[in-house]
Amino acid sequence: MIRELKTALLMLAVMTILTGLLYPLAITGVAQLAFYRSANGSLIERSGKILGSELIGQPFDDPRYFWGRLSATNPAYNAAASSGSNYGPLNPVLLKAAQARIDALRAADPGNKDLIPVDLVTSSGSGLDPHISPAAAFYEAARVASKRGMAVRRVRALIAAHIETRWLGIFGEPRVNVLELNLALDRMK
Repeated sequence: MIRELKTALLMLAVMTILTGLLYPLAITGVAQLAFYRSANGSLIERSGKILGSELIGQPFDDPRYFWGRLSATNPAYNAAASSGSNYGPLNPVLLKAAQARIDALRAADPGNKDLIPVDLVTSSGSGLDPHISPAAAFYEAARVASKRGMAVRRVRALIAAHIETRWLGIFGEPRVNVLELNLALDRMK
C-alpha cells in the first residue's frame, strides 16, 4: 500500500510540474514569440496611449460616434465578466434593454425612420463583441455625418473601407469593428 501511495504522489508531482508549469510556460513562450500582438490582447495604441482592444467592445454613446452592441456585462464591457445575458426573447429584462436602446437611437437621430438592425439593440453571446454588422453601421451613418458636419457619402465610404469580410471567404459574417471605425472617423478632419 505504501508503494502505491508513493507512486501516486510521485505521479501527481510529475504531472503537476508537467501540466501545471512546463506546458503553460512553453505555450506562453510560443505565443509571445509567434503571436505577440494577439497574445497580449490585440491592443490599439496611438501616441503611446492604449485606446482599447480590437477584441473587446467599448462603450460609445456620443451621437458623433458609432455605437456598438449592448454589453451583457456589469459594468459594461468588463472583460473579466464575459457572459451573455441568457435572456429569452420574451424576457421583460431583455425587452426593456432593447426598448431603451431603441429609444436612445431614435432620440439621437429622430429623422431616421429605417428599421434598426437587431445587433444594435441586443448583446452578443459574450457581451463584449467589438463588432457590428455593416447594416448597423450604415444605419448610423446619417447621424454620425450630421453630428460631425460631414457628407453622408464620406461616412458611408469610411464604413465600406472598414468592413471585415468572412474569414477564408466562408467563416463568420461581414462585420465592422466599432472602435477602429471611430478612430478612423476621428482621423478624418
